[in-house]
Amino acid sequence: MYFAALLARTEDGWEASDTELDDVETLSDLADLAREASPDEDTVLVLIEQEDAWFGVVRVDGEDDPRIYVSDAAAAARSAYGELLLTDELLGREPGADDGPDLDSLDLDGTEDGESESDDEEEGGAGDAVPHSPVGDSEILDDLGITEKELRALDADDALSAIAEALGASEVLETVR
Repeated sequence: MYFAALLARTEDGWEASDTELDDVETLSDLADLAREASPDEDTVLVLIEQEDAWFGVVRVDGEDDPRIYVSDAAAAARSAYGELLLTDELLGREPGADDGPDLDSLDLDGTEDGESESDDEEEGGAGDAVPHSPVGDSEILDDLGITEKELRALDADDALSAIAEALGASEVLETVR
């Protein structure tokens, strides 16, 4: 079972709304849904959890690209909503992420052509490399009072409640639960 809610920051504090993700097919759709919750382009958080297995936070600030944090990528990869959040970029398939050792390994296997490396990575190893650990922007809530360390320490069973409490939004979140 899933639970998803939108928390929109307003001048008067946080406002929560229950949200259906059935019509959301892409991360772009999810970001658009979040933007609709805040006509003033304030911060909107999309909070998603699946039966104590994993949780995700998507942060949308105006027209900026969404920022994403997922507590357990492997668990999320086994769910439709989780797959929505697990972009190539989030899984470290961009320069500067955890590609270094993997690309070095590919070079040792004789694939010295840069194009072959990226083709092999996209076709074969992409789905197999989902870690059983958090992925994404672990500093997503730093400016809202939840540090990276605190976010990573949250258990999936009570994470959304803990996040809402730290934001001062636990009462509004409970109204939509």
